[in-house]
Amino acid sequence: MQKEDIKSFITRMYENLLEQIETHDETTKEQIINYLQDVENIILTINENDKTSLNKAQSSFINIYKEIADESLSSYQTTNDRFAELSQMQAETMETTIDACNNSEIDIATISKKFALIHNLVADEVAKANSIIATLTKQVEELESTSNMDALTQVFNRRALTTYLDEICSNQNIPYELQLVIIDLDDFKLINDKFGHVAGDKVLIFISNVLRKTLREGDKIFRYGGEEFIIILNRIDQKNSRSIMNRLLHIISSNELIYKGESLRVTASVGATQYRSDDTPDTIISRADKALYRSKHNGKNQMSWE
Repeated sequence: MQKEDIKSFITRMYENLLEQIETHDETTKEQIINYLQDVENIILTINENDKTSLNKAQSSFINIYKEIADESLSSYQTTNDRFAELSQMQAETMETTIDACNNSEIDIATISKKFALIHNLVADEVAKANSIIATLTKQVEELESTSNMDALTQVFNRRALTTYLDEICSNQNIPYELQLVIIDLDDFKLINDKFGHVAGDKVLIFISNVLRKTLREGDKIFRYGGEEFIIILNRIDQKNSRSIMNRLLHIISSNELIYKGESLRVTASVGATQYRSDDTPDTIISRADKALYRSKHNGKNQMSWE
Protein backbone atom coordinates (compact mmCIF):
# COMPACT_ATOMS: atom_id res chain seq x y z
CA MET A 1 0.00 0.00 0.00
CA GLN A 2 1.44 3.38 -1.02
CA LYS A 3 2.09 6.12 1.52
CA GLU A 4 -0.61 8.38 0.07
CA ASP A 5 -3.11 5.52 0.14
CA ILE A 6 -2.36 4.92 3.80
CA LYS A 7 -2.79 8.62 4.61
CA SER A 8 -6.07 8.76 2.71
CA PHE A 9 -7.28 5.60 4.40
CA ILE A 10 -6.50 6.80 7.93
CA THR A 11 -7.93 10.26 7.23
CA ARG A 12 -11.19 8.71 6.03
CA MET A 13 -11.37 6.53 9.13
CA TYR A 14 -10.63 9.45 11.47
CA GLU A 15 -13.12 11.82 9.81
CA ASN A 16 -15.89 9.23 9.86
CA LEU A 17 -15.27 8.33 13.50
CA LEU A 18 -15.16 11.98 14.54
CA GLU A 19 -18.30 12.82 12.56
CA GLN A 20 -20.24 10.02 14.19
CA ILE A 21 -19.07 10.94 17.68
CA GLU A 22 -20.09 14.56 17.18
CA THR A 23 -23.44 13.53 15.68
CA HIS A 24 -24.34 11.07 18.44
CA ASP A 25 -23.83 12.45 21.95
CA GLU A 26 -24.62 9.00 23.38
CA THR A 27 -21.40 7.41 22.08
CA THR A 28 -19.73 5.11 24.60
CA LYS A 29 -16.15 3.90 24.92
CA GLU A 30 -17.25 0.33 24.18
CA GLN A 31 -18.88 1.40 20.92
CA ILE A 32 -15.72 3.17 19.81
CA ILE A 33 -13.68 0.06 20.66
CA ASN A 34 -16.08 -2.03 18.57
CA TYR A 35 -15.67 0.44 15.73
CA LEU A 36 -11.88 0.18 15.85
CA GLN A 37 -12.08 -3.60 15.93
CA ASP A 38 -14.25 -3.47 12.81
CA VAL A 39 -11.66 -1.19 11.25
CA GLU A 40 -8.96 -3.74 12.00
CA ASN A 41 -11.00 -6.47 10.32
CA ILE A 42 -11.47 -4.31 7.24
CA ILE A 43 -7.75 -3.55 7.03
CA LEU A 44 -6.94 -7.25 7.19
CA THR A 45 -9.08 -7.86 4.11
CA ILE A 46 -7.29 -5.29 1.96
CA ASN A 47 -5.34 -6.58 -0.99
CA GLU A 48 -2.41 -4.16 -1.22
CA ASN A 49 -2.05 -4.70 -4.93
CA ASP A 50 -5.70 -4.13 -5.67
CA LYS A 51 -6.86 -0.50 -5.78
CA THR A 52 -10.50 -1.61 -5.84
CA SER A 53 -9.98 -3.47 -2.58
CA LEU A 54 -8.71 -0.30 -0.91
CA ASN A 55 -11.64 1.77 -2.20
CA LYS A 56 -14.12 -0.79 -0.91
CA ALA A 57 -12.46 -0.75 2.49
CA GLN A 58 -12.65 3.04 2.67
CA SER A 59 -16.34 3.07 1.79
CA SER A 60 -17.03 0.50 4.50
CA PHE A 61 -16.37 3.10 7.19
CA ILE A 62 -19.60 4.81 6.27
CA ASN A 63 -21.61 1.77 7.33
CA ILE A 64 -19.91 0.12 10.28
CA TYR A 65 -20.59 2.91 12.76
CA LYS A 66 -24.35 3.25 12.30
CA GLU A 67 -25.22 1.11 15.30
CA ILE A 68 -23.75 3.68 17.71
CA ALA A 69 -26.36 5.00 20.17
CA ASP A 70 -28.98 2.39 19.23
CA GLU A 71 -29.22 1.20 22.82
CA SER A 72 -29.73 4.71 24.17
CA LEU A 73 -32.23 5.62 21.47
CA SER A 74 -34.10 2.41 22.17
CA SER A 75 -34.31 3.32 25.86
CA TYR A 76 -35.79 6.69 25.00
CA GLN A 77 -38.28 5.07 22.63
CA THR A 78 -39.35 2.66 25.37
CA THR A 79 -39.86 5.57 27.76
CA ASN A 80 -41.87 7.50 25.19
CA ASP A 81 -44.06 4.47 24.51
CA ARG A 82 -44.62 3.97 28.23
CA PHE A 83 -45.71 7.60 28.69
CA ALA A 84 -48.12 7.15 25.79
CA GLU A 85 -49.65 4.13 27.56
CA LEU A 86 -49.99 6.10 30.79
CA SER A 87 -51.61 9.01 28.95
CA GLN A 88 -54.13 6.60 27.46
CA MET A 89 -54.82 5.10 30.89
CA GLN A 90 -55.39 8.57 32.32
CA ALA A 91 -57.73 9.47 29.48
CA GLU A 92 -59.78 6.29 30.05
CA THR A 93 -59.95 7.01 33.77
CA MET A 94 -61.16 10.54 33.10
CA GLU A 95 -63.79 9.19 30.70
CA THR A 96 -64.97 6.73 33.35
CA THR A 97 -65.19 9.56 35.87
CA ILE A 98 -67.23 11.73 33.52
CA ASP A 99 -69.62 8.85 32.77
CA ALA A 100 -70.00 8.20 36.45
CA CYS A 101 -70.78 11.85 37.09
CA ASN A 102 -73.39 11.84 34.34
CA ASN A 103 -75.03 8.76 35.85
CA SER A 104 -74.80 10.14 39.39
CA GLU A 105 -72.86 6.99 40.34
CA ILE A 106 -69.44 8.14 41.54
CA ASP A 107 -67.18 5.45 42.96
CA ILE A 108 -64.66 7.68 44.73
CA ALA A 109 -62.56 4.79 46.02
CA THR A 110 -62.09 3.18 42.60
CA ILE A 111 -61.31 6.48 40.89
CA SER A 112 -58.79 7.42 43.59
CA LYS A 113 -57.03 4.10 43.22
CA LYS A 114 -56.75 4.52 39.45
CA PHE A 115 -55.33 8.02 39.71
CA ALA A 116 -52.91 6.90 42.42
CA LEU A 117 -51.77 4.05 40.18
CA ILE A 118 -51.22 6.44 37.28
CA HIS A 119 -49.30 8.84 39.53
CA ASN A 120 -46.98 6.08 40.76
CA LEU A 121 -46.37 4.74 37.26
CA VAL A 122 -45.57 8.21 35.90
CA ALA A 123 -43.19 8.88 38.80
CA ASP A 124 -41.45 5.56 38.08
CA GLU A 125 -41.04 6.36 34.38
CA VAL A 126 -39.73 9.84 35.17
CA ALA A 127 -37.13 8.31 37.51
CA LYS A 128 -36.06 5.89 34.76
CA ALA A 129 -35.79 8.73 32.24
CA ASN A 130 -33.73 10.83 34.66
CA SER A 131 -31.40 7.88 35.19
CA ILE A 132 -30.88 7.54 31.43
CA ILE A 133 -30.22 11.27 31.10
CA ALA A 134 -27.71 11.20 33.96
CA THR A 135 -25.87 8.27 32.36
CA LEU A 136 -25.75 9.94 28.95
CA THR A 137 -24.61 13.22 30.47
CA LYS A 138 -21.72 11.45 32.17
CA GLN A 139 -20.79 9.69 28.93
CA VAL A 140 -20.80 12.99 27.04
CA GLU A 141 -18.62 14.62 29.70
CA GLU A 142 -16.13 11.75 29.52
CA LEU A 143 -16.11 11.95 25.73
CA GLU A 144 -15.57 15.72 25.72
CA SER A 145 -12.75 15.42 28.24
CA THR A 146 -10.76 13.27 25.80
CA SER A 147 -11.95 14.79 22.52
CA ASN A 148 -10.05 17.36 20.46
CA MET A 149 -13.20 18.92 19.01
CA ASP A 150 -15.58 21.52 20.40
CA ALA A 151 -19.05 19.98 20.37
CA LEU A 152 -20.90 23.22 19.56
CA THR A 153 -18.77 24.83 16.86
CA GLN A 154 -17.14 21.72 15.36
CA VAL A 155 -13.67 23.30 15.45
CA PHE A 156 -10.72 22.18 17.59
CA ASN A 157 -11.01 22.81 21.33
CA ARG A 158 -8.63 24.27 23.91
CA ARG A 159 -7.19 20.86 24.73
CA ALA A 160 -6.16 20.44 21.09
CA LEU A 161 -4.65 23.94 21.09
CA THR A 162 -2.43 23.09 24.06
CA THR A 163 -1.14 19.97 22.33
CA TYR A 164 -0.56 21.83 19.05
CA LEU A 165 1.33 24.75 20.63
CA ASP A 166 3.42 22.42 22.78
CA GLU A 167 4.54 20.62 19.65
CA ILE A 168 5.35 23.86 17.80
CA CYS A 169 7.26 25.43 20.68
CA SER A 170 9.25 22.25 21.30
CA ASN A 171 10.56 22.48 17.73
CA GLN A 172 11.71 26.08 18.35
CA ASN A 173 13.24 27.01 14.98
CA ILE A 174 10.48 26.06 12.57
CA PRO A 175 11.48 26.76 8.95
CA TYR A 176 8.56 29.07 8.13
CA GLU A 177 6.58 32.02 9.51
CA LEU A 178 3.64 31.32 11.77
CA GLN A 179 1.07 33.78 13.13
CA LEU A 180 -1.22 33.31 16.14
CA VAL A 181 -4.49 35.23 16.09
CA ILE A 182 -7.10 35.68 18.84
CA ILE A 183 -10.63 36.60 17.74
CA ASP A 184 -13.05 37.82 20.39
CA LEU A 185 -16.70 38.66 19.62
CA ASP A 186 -17.63 42.19 20.66
CA ASP A 187 -20.32 42.67 23.33
CA PHE A 188 -21.23 38.99 23.24
CA LYS A 189 -22.68 39.13 26.78
CA LEU A 190 -25.26 41.65 25.57
CA ILE A 191 -26.44 39.17 22.94
CA ASN A 192 -26.85 36.45 25.56
CA ASP A 193 -28.59 38.81 27.97
CA LYS A 194 -31.01 40.21 25.38
CA PHE A 195 -31.76 37.18 23.21
CA GLY A 196 -30.73 34.23 25.38
CA HIS A 197 -28.00 31.61 25.19
CA VAL A 198 -29.58 29.80 22.24
CA ALA A 199 -29.06 32.93 20.15
CA GLY A 200 -25.51 33.17 21.48
CA ASP A 201 -24.83 29.58 20.43
CA LYS A 202 -26.15 30.29 16.93
CA VAL A 203 -23.77 33.25 16.66
CA LEU A 204 -20.81 31.07 17.68
CA ILE A 205 -21.77 28.47 15.08
CA PHE A 206 -22.05 31.23 12.45
CA ILE A 207 -18.57 32.54 13.34
CA SER A 208 -17.00 29.08 13.19
CA ASN A 209 -18.55 28.53 9.75
CA VAL A 210 -17.19 31.87 8.52
CA LEU A 211 -13.73 30.96 9.80
CA ARG A 212 -13.75 27.59 8.06
CA LYS A 213 -14.89 29.07 4.75
CA THR A 214 -12.54 32.06 4.83
CA LEU A 215 -9.27 30.52 6.02
CA ARG A 216 -6.93 28.23 4.11
CA GLU A 217 -6.97 24.46 4.48
CA GLY A 218 -3.67 24.39 6.39
CA ASP A 219 -4.75 26.94 9.00
CA LYS A 220 -5.96 25.67 12.38
CA ILE A 221 -9.06 26.96 14.19
CA PHE A 222 -9.56 26.47 17.93
CA ARG A 223 -12.34 27.56 20.27
CA TYR A 224 -10.32 29.05 23.09
CA GLY A 225 -13.21 29.64 25.46
CA GLY A 226 -16.59 31.34 25.55
CA GLU A 227 -16.68 33.73 22.58
CA GLU A 228 -12.94 33.54 21.84
CA PHE A 229 -11.29 31.69 18.98
CA ILE A 230 -7.58 31.21 18.29
CA ILE A 231 -6.29 30.72 14.76
CA ILE A 232 -2.86 29.44 13.79
CA LEU A 233 -1.89 30.78 10.35
CA ASN A 234 0.86 28.61 8.93
CA ARG A 235 3.44 29.59 6.30
CA ILE A 236 2.31 33.19 5.93
CA ASP A 237 3.82 36.62 6.66
CA GLN A 238 2.32 39.49 8.62
CA LYS A 239 1.19 41.46 5.57
CA ASN A 240 -0.90 38.63 4.16
CA SER A 241 -2.16 37.73 7.63
CA ARG A 242 -3.45 41.28 8.08
CA SER A 243 -5.21 41.06 4.73
CA ILE A 244 -6.94 37.80 5.70
CA MET A 245 -8.00 39.09 9.11
CA ASN A 246 -9.37 42.37 7.75
CA ARG A 247 -11.39 40.44 5.17
CA LEU A 248 -12.66 38.20 7.96
CA LEU A 249 -13.74 41.18 10.07
CA HIS A 250 -15.55 42.65 7.07
CA ILE A 251 -17.45 39.41 6.43
CA ILE A 252 -18.52 39.14 10.08
CA SER A 253 -19.66 42.76 10.42
CA SER A 254 -21.46 42.89 7.05
CA ASN A 255 -23.67 39.88 7.77
CA GLU A 256 -27.05 40.35 9.43
CA LEU A 257 -28.26 37.45 11.54
CA ILE A 258 -31.99 37.04 12.18
CA TYR A 259 -33.15 35.38 15.38
CA LYS A 260 -36.89 35.12 16.11
CA GLY A 261 -37.57 37.99 13.74
CA GLU A 262 -34.98 40.30 15.27
CA SER A 263 -31.74 41.46 13.67
CA LEU A 264 -28.39 40.59 15.26
CA ARG A 265 -25.35 42.62 14.26
CA VAL A 266 -22.09 40.97 15.21
CA THR A 267 -18.56 42.37 15.17
CA ALA A 268 -15.26 41.00 16.40
CA SER A 269 -11.90 42.29 17.61
CA VAL A 270 -8.59 40.68 16.69
CA GLY A 271 -5.15 40.48 18.29
CA ALA A 272 -2.25 38.85 16.46
CA THR A 273 1.43 38.09 16.87
CA GLN A 274 4.17 36.14 15.10
CA TYR A 275 5.80 33.04 16.55
CA ARG A 276 9.40 33.47 17.80
CA SER A 277 11.92 30.72 18.37
CA ASP A 278 12.02 31.38 22.14
CA ASP A 279 8.24 31.31 22.54
CA THR A 280 6.29 29.10 24.89
CA PRO A 281 2.54 28.57 24.51
CA ASP A 282 1.98 31.13 27.29
CA THR A 283 4.21 33.84 25.82
CA ILE A 284 2.80 33.75 22.32
CA ILE A 285 -0.81 33.75 23.57
CA SER A 286 0.02 36.57 26.00
CA ARG A 287 1.33 38.79 23.19
CA ALA A 288 -1.73 38.16 21.03
CA ASP A 289 -3.93 38.89 24.05
CA LYS A 290 -2.23 42.28 24.53
CA ALA A 291 -2.90 43.12 20.90
CA LEU A 292 -6.53 42.06 21.35
CA TYR A 293 -6.83 44.39 24.34
CA ARG A 294 -5.69 47.30 22.18
CA SER A 295 -8.29 46.47 19.55
CA LYS A 296 -10.99 46.50 22.21
CA HIS A 297 -9.67 49.69 23.80
CA ASN A 298 -9.47 51.50 20.47
CA GLY A 299 -13.09 50.95 19.53
CA LYS A 300 -13.54 47.23 18.67
CA ASN A 301 -14.26 45.72 15.22
CA GLN A 302 -10.57 46.01 14.28
CA MET A 303 -7.25 44.17 14.51
CA SER A 304 -3.99 45.00 16.27
CA TRP A 305 -0.53 43.46 16.08
CA GLU A 306 1.88 42.83 18.93
